[in-house]
Amino acid sequence: MTASGKISSGSRKKNLWLTTMVLPGAIWLLLIRYLPIFGITIAFKNYRAYKPNTFWNNILRSEWVGLKNFEFLKSPDTLVMIRNTLCYNLVWIILGLIISVAFAIMMSELRKRFLAKTYQTMMFFPYFLSWVVASYFVLAFLDPTSGLIPALQKQAGLKPTSFYQDTTWWPLILTLCNVWKNTGYSAVLYLAAITGIDASQYEAAAVDGATKWQQIWHVTLPNIRTMIIILLIMNVGKIFNADFGLFYNVPQNSGMLYPVTQVVDTYVYRAYANTHNLGMSTAAGFLQSLVGFFCIIGTNAIVRKIDSDSSLF
Repeated sequence: MTASGKISSGSRKKNLWLTTMVLPGAIWLLLIRYLPIFGITIAFKNYRAYKPNTFWNNILRSEWVGLKNFEFLKSPDTLVMIRNTLCYNLVWIILGLIISVAFAIMMSELRKRFLAKTYQTMMFFPYFLSWVVASYFVLAFLDPTSGLIPALQKQAGLKPTSFYQDTTWWPLILTLCNVWKNTGYSAVLYLAAITGIDASQYEAAAVDGATKWQQIWHVTLPNIRTMIIILLIMNVGKIFNADFGLFYNVPQNSGMLYPVTQVVDTYVYRAYANTHNLGMSTAAGFLQSLVGFFCIIGTNAIVRKIDSDSSLF
């Protein structure tokens, strides 16, 4: 900047080059996140194909039906799918937070670098597996004819459990699957935050006579509090969204298990497969996003009142 307060040509050129570095991300955000927002109008229309059969032409010419596409909420299965979606997510948010933080702290205490890297890899690996692959792992344990658990039950003289027809164990099975697959990812994020803590804080605590538990409570947890709150807010924002692959593939799409595996995502998918009603599917997605938005705003407002430094905005 010159003495007169004007930006020099050299600075302007430098700013231009720095701005171009943002372009790839900005273009991706525009095309993938913002441009499809106009498709929300399908939730309020009876979407049909017209000639010429183009997406924008079909949207413009389709009939407005108001809130008719939201009438799927009147279904007798609505209470079940909403209950399942909310209850599973609440339990998983709490368990995921506790278990992930615990594993991150334990890995941070490992002094042998090889062991630390090995455990991180082993925990992170399930995150990259698709639920289709994971469902066959579960099937190997639960299959009534050749599964490991029914086979052990037979050897013990017990009647084998028909897991894919009995709803009793599936809340626990789905919870274990979710924790197994997602704990590693969250634990690595918390571990990254822990490794950024200044070692002098632990040294000062040790000099003051703090035990390892006291160091974790008074040094580690306060330093990763912001990370915990941010991930908590983001997870609460997805409380009305369910992991479709988990609820559809792992139970092998068994109709007998719908009372405990039917969630919003699977209900909409099955309804669309039967009716091909694109408007209803869009309405469900819009409703999920709307609920998630208000959950994030509400949770962030609560956090801001308690600790403004840890809020998102």
